Amino acid sequence: VAPSRYWYLVILALSGFVTSFGAHIVATNLPSYAEKIGVGAFMIGLLIGVYDFAELFAKPFAGFVADRRGMKLTLLVGLGVFILGSLLFLVISPKLLLLVRFVQGLGAAALSTVSITLVAKYFTEGRGRAFGIYNAVKGAGYVTAPALGGFLAHGYGFSMIFAVSAAVGTLALLLSLLLPKDRAAGERLEDDDDDLSLRQFFLIFKEPRLLPVYAVIVINMFLVGILFGFLPVYLHSIQYTALESGATVSVATLSYLLVQPLAGHLADRIAIRITVLVGLLLAALAIVATTFTTGALLIAVVICAGIGIGTVWTNSDALVSALAERNQLGASIGAAQSFKEFGDMVGPLLIGLLTQLYGVRVGFVACGSLALACLFIMAMSRTFNPGARQQGE
Repeated sequence: VAPSRYWYLVILALSGFVTSFGAHIVATNLPSYAEKIGVGAFMIGLLIGVYDFAELFAKPFAGFVADRRGMKLTLLVGLGVFILGSLLFLVISPKLLLLVRFVQGLGAAALSTVSITLVAKYFTEGRGRAFGIYNAVKGAGYVTAPALGGFLAHGYGFSMIFAVSAAVGTLALLLSLLLPKDRAAGERLEDDDDDLSLRQFFLIFKEPRLLPVYAVIVINMFLVGILFGFLPVYLHSIQYTALESGATVSVATLSYLLVQPLAGHLADRIAIRITVLVGLLLAALAIVATTFTTGALLIAVVICAGIGIGTVWTNSDALVSALAERNQLGASIGAAQSFKEFGDMVGPLLIGLLTQLYGVRVGFVACGSLALACLFIMAMSRTFNPGARQQGE
């Protein structure tokens, strides 16, 4: 049984890789694209944010559908929509990139939500470690996409980015066909109330046990959107080439990737509040410091940001899956993923507006300071005081 579980984990992690790869292979090259089209920093933020906007609303719905109609089917449909969205750019005007990103985001919502939910279902024990492995493979999309995207855009044109995204999605789709069926036709799970009603679905967003975790997720993803979305903008402003920018972003995300298994290991063994608060503090301070650095010091700063973000990312996933009701697992994780997209969407939009009005340095400092203020409020809450440790166990 164990070897099969880990084979399924690899397939599901590849599906997670598709969404991160698809998001960031485009985001890294948006400054040069915007320059050619003739739009400003706010449009860059919008092009990044629309992918997350689509996921924001589609992820909880995808989790709801998956709980009722089947995880595997929802996963396959999501991959199909992502592939079609990627290919769409090859046949329409480049000025309609906003539409392409929205369609990609819809597909990514389903495949991302279901893949991580199935990890939670397959690994009732050692869940933190499994999430660490899943997020490490998914994080590889953040690492490889910027450098590969820069190479493809420089050597073969912007359109090649979408052809490669479609190819990666197709590989994940073919492998996902090997996953086991959720259940036989007409079969019901053991709980009489297994089917999640629409009322229960909407109440998940107000679940007291999960709200503090949702808040952590929003803050962390706010920083993710800023770091991975607008670090290329800062690098472009200090005359980095597309290849140099892609390489720098990849170094930043490599730290996020490598910390995932360790963060998952810690989530299985110590109070999650400690790793969450320290991770958020490290990431927020690094965001504030980013635009005051260049060269080797800049590399060190963004590595710290990646470590902080990666630690919080994995531990919040593990905590949501532990707190969710059995028949609401897909919807609860979908809601958590939706909050991720909300933070990931708001970050680029806010820093894009601030950068347009006041410059990239003001954008980074203001957003990092806002995250620090939110972190202070979270640290003072009862959820994250020492007496709340049992919630993470």
